[in-house]
Formats: sequence, structure tokens, C-alpha cells
Amino acid sequence: MKCIYCGHEESKVLDSRSTDETNSIRRRRECLNCGRRFTTYETVETVPILVIKKDGSRQPFNIEKIRAGMIKACEKRPVSIAQIDEMAADIEKQIQNSLRQEVSSQEIGEMIMAKLKAVDEIAYVRFASVYRQFKDVTNFIKLITEM
Repeated sequence: MKCIYCGHEESKVLDSRSTDETNSIRRRRECLNCGRRFTTYETVETVPILVIKKDGSRQPFNIEKIRAGMIKACEKRPVSIAQIDEMAADIEKQIQNSLRQEVSSQEIGEMIMAKLKAVDEIAYVRFASVYRQFKDVTNFIKLITEM
């Protein structure tokens, strides 16, 4: 970290504390050249992710939409909110770790279905029937026989 007084590029950290109001860390530093002290704040920089919809439009990624879809699919099923939150967080983490700024809604849908299938097959079928927009019973039967 560059000293704000003399511009020297090396300093030592004297104290580190997390701040309550934001997801940042406050660090008290001392310049190794001039000996003066200064404070820095470190925050995690997130890249905004856009979701490419089926019609080609783009909108900001929103984990609440994933969570709401999963809650609807898991209605009256033995799946806890904690499990749903964990699955949604895993999907969000997977998308962020891909380091891509754009992801298609189809990819997100496939991720959701994979998570639901591992937890509850009925919830998976419910989500898949809406996600894949089944027009008739034959598509529904085909999905079930594939399982």
C-alpha cells in the first residue's frame, strides 16, 4: 500500500478490524519509510452480472428471483428455507466464480433444476414443468420417464 504522505510503496499493518456497517476491513498502517500512520479500508469488489433472457433482453442478476422460484417449487414439500437459501447461494457463488459478466437464464434454470433434483424430485418436476413450458402431458411424461 502506497503511503499517502511520502509515496513509499511499503507499509506494515498495525491493526485490522472488520467494520459493522459494510463488508469491509479497516487497517491501520505505518509507512516503513517516513514512519507516519494512516488508515485504509478494503472492500470486496463485485462485478455486476447481467442475465440474458430468452427474448434477448438483459437485466441485473437477482438472487431473490432464484429463491422465489425455488420456494414456489418446494411449496408443501419437506424442503426447509435454509436448504433453499443454501442452494440459491451456491448458484450465486457458481455464477460469480465463473467470472463472466453475462449468463443466460437457461443456464441459471439448469443450475436450479440440478439443485432441486438432488434435494426433492417433486420440486424438480414442478420447477421443470414451468421452466420448460410444457404444452401437453406427453412432455411431462417424457420428463418423468427420463428420471
